Amino acid sequence: MNEPCDLSAVEARRLIGRKRLSPIELLESCIARIEMVNPTINAVVATCYDRARDEARVATDALLRGDDLPPLHGLPIGVKDLNDTEGLRTTYGSPLYADHIPEKDERMVAALRKAGAIVLAKTNTPEFGAGGNTNNAVYGPTVNPFDITRTAGGSSGGSAAALATNMLPLCTGSDTGGSLRRPATYNGVVALRPTVGLVPSDRRALGLSNYGTLGPMARTVEDTALLLSGMAGEDMIDPMSFPHDVDALRRIDNVDLGGLRVAVSEDLGGAPVDNGMRKVFRKTLAHYGPVFGSCVDRDPDFATANDVFWILRGVYFVGNHKERYEKHRDQLGANVLFNIEAGLKMTVEEIAWANTEQTRLYRGFQSFFEDIDILICPGAPIPPFPYDQRAPEEINGVKMDHYISASAISSWLTLTGHPVVALPCGYDETGTPFGIQIVGPRHGDRFVLGVAHALEELLSRNGVTKRPIPDIRALAAPE
Repeated sequence: MNEPCDLSAVEARRLIGRKRLSPIELLESCIARIEMVNPTINAVVATCYDRARDEARVATDALLRGDDLPPLHGLPIGVKDLNDTEGLRTTYGSPLYADHIPEKDERMVAALRKAGAIVLAKTNTPEFGAGGNTNNAVYGPTVNPFDITRTAGGSSGGSAAALATNMLPLCTGSDTGGSLRRPATYNGVVALRPTVGLVPSDRRALGLSNYGTLGPMARTVEDTALLLSGMAGEDMIDPMSFPHDVDALRRIDNVDLGGLRVAVSEDLGGAPVDNGMRKVFRKTLAHYGPVFGSCVDRDPDFATANDVFWILRGVYFVGNHKERYEKHRDQLGANVLFNIEAGLKMTVEEIAWANTEQTRLYRGFQSFFEDIDILICPGAPIPPFPYDQRAPEEINGVKMDHYISASAISSWLTLTGHPVVALPCGYDETGTPFGIQIVGPRHGDRFVLGVAHALEELLSRNGVTKRPIPDIRALAAPE
């Protein structure tokens, strides 16, 4: 299709700046696409069309006056339904907040508005972001636009599916164990789990932790970097925030792939990964691996990562939800209950061990990066599973202990705090998108985006590895 909503965010912003596209035209195109496709995939769960139209008119007037325009001027955006938006229903995927309308934007949303973005919609998420399948008791499931019998992934599945179908040019997400990266992989879009603190948050209950972070999602690496520049900042409200050049974030570094020392790993040394996904990983690697200066198989030392992540997750859920558990246990879903109750059983000795062991893993990962520049591994452990299934029950015939077990290929990387880009890389054996994770050095967000951009350009020239595009017309709701 060839509508304004099908433009990349960078191209749309360029045309707006040259007065060849108005924010009103772009907004109306996005609304039309939402009305066309969303009844089928259920990615967008709340909208504010009237306010967005008012803001688009204001943005168009500023354009016609010749005002200085901010970087995201006139670009519609979807905000994950875990983030507070002034005057726009925000449920966190929980019946407890089914009618919740925040009185003000949280810090990230306010920053995006200041950067010129127009908040058009909220995107679906599992309850409080707990789950690799975007489904909740308020809005129901988001399905995969490449196969509507399958999940869009979680917990940023609504954002990823909205991007894949061009309902929105930019969307926000968040990530603890892979909630940006896995949905991006399943929907053929790009996401960055940034260095924690690069995108400050005024709502993280466990502020002195690199466990969870907000991050950008888009259809291209350039678009992802553009959105990152609007989300990022330095803010003392977040104790992990640090000084950096925000404007530089949207300028993609030119990276020579031929000069890179690359490590590749099918499973990070032991994460459950489906044999079919391993096969696709090797098949696609054959198309781009030879361009690197060196490309070697090497696994990091993550022998204890599974237990470390599980214990820290328990601490995270008790810290965030203990009061809700005590007052409203009967209204919480299975994933949230499971995590809280597991956390409440953990001992001080276990928690102390997990924290000290995370530090050891982190230091080992710094040594791992001493003679490599980039680590590449699969973006997901299995293809998208049925949308009505809570989580994968087994991988390669091995039963998963719990729903987090199938997320190790992404959750183990969370523990290091390193930036990770999820990049589309063709299709898997089921005909749904396949993708890779590109892990950069500590605080190397701009560098890893530069690598991803160069690799994206290379992959786009090959029919096997180029970004998948869903059949939009096939998703159109019956009139």
